[in-house]
Amino acid sequence: MTENNTFHQTIKEIETNSRVYLMHNYIQHGSITTYDHCLSVASMSYWLNRKFHLHSDEKQLIRGAFLHDYFLYDWHHYEGNLHGFSHPHTALINAREDFMLTRKEENIIRSHMWPLTFWHYPQSREAVIVCLADKIVSTKETLFKRKKIA
Repeated sequence: MTENNTFHQTIKEIETNSRVYLMHNYIQHGSITTYDHCLSVASMSYWLNRKFHLHSDEKQLIRGAFLHDYFLYDWHHYEGNLHGFSHPHTALINAREDFMLTRKEENIIRSHMWPLTFWHYPQSREAVIVCLADKIVSTKETLFKRKKIA
């Protein structure tokens, strides 16, 4: 597969799942949906891997990155435990229900909030890349993609 095909084909495979479309219904940061956020994190992870020649497993990297926030609820109205601490576990449960995951993909999802969730730390190159990409994308979305007030 060519480099562009790898990314797009992997995302297309994930999108065939019937619950992925639900991510379009929830706002993640500013005015960005959870779907768009996850797509941006997957894209940033892929770019970091290519740009810095990190030689990660691209398919697992993309899958873990895209599913890292597969929690499927509006976190702005979440009444359970603190969302930042608990959503990686919820995302992992949902991803396990809908996809066959590798251990590496599970660790990517579970550890993407490290160091906030210090007991679940990145255990692979791919998990470190996604953790970093999520911080970069989240910061950009939070600071620069706010809804405009009419």
